Amino acid sequence: MSYELQALIGTLELLTVAAAEVPAARVVPLAQGLALIPVTPEVRAALQVDDGTPKPVHGPGPGRHPDGFQLRLAAWSKAGPVACVEADYFGGTGSQRAVVWEDGRIALGPLGTGEFAPSPAEGTPISRALRRIGARTEAGRADEFESVGLAAHRSTEGWADAG
Repeated sequence: MSYELQALIGTLELLTVAAAEVPAARVVPLAQGLALIPVTPEVRAALQVDDGTPKPVHGPGPGRHPDGFQLRLAAWSKAGPVACVEADYFGGTGSQRAVVWEDGRIALGPLGTGEFAPSPAEGTPISRALRRIGARTEAGRADEFESVGLAAHRSTEGWADAG
């Protein structure tokens, strides 16, 4: 069985305001007052802003210019933390990546696990990102991922259809 997710996660209020800027975006409520925007190809394209500056191949760094997607996350994060998460699993093995933007800058990450790497003691990248934006593990739930309901759909498109 597979699981694939590319999404932005923040409070329902914040993502509702953010999604108003991106016609292709759909906000899907999660537990604990959070929500996600599935990052479909249409959403990713709408978030890109070409300002004419050269773009780095390997992300932002000293003297580099972030792409439009990162500029939007930085702007939105001034109103509250926003996590950008990715997961890709098949047959129980896979990878996760997460970054949390807060106050206009990266506040956590980028974090990642490889396909066969064990989960870090402090939690998976997505659970750590969720914890940073306020999610908590609930009784009877394995972690923040499960507690906010990220197991409800198995793909980014499934989340988009739910929105």
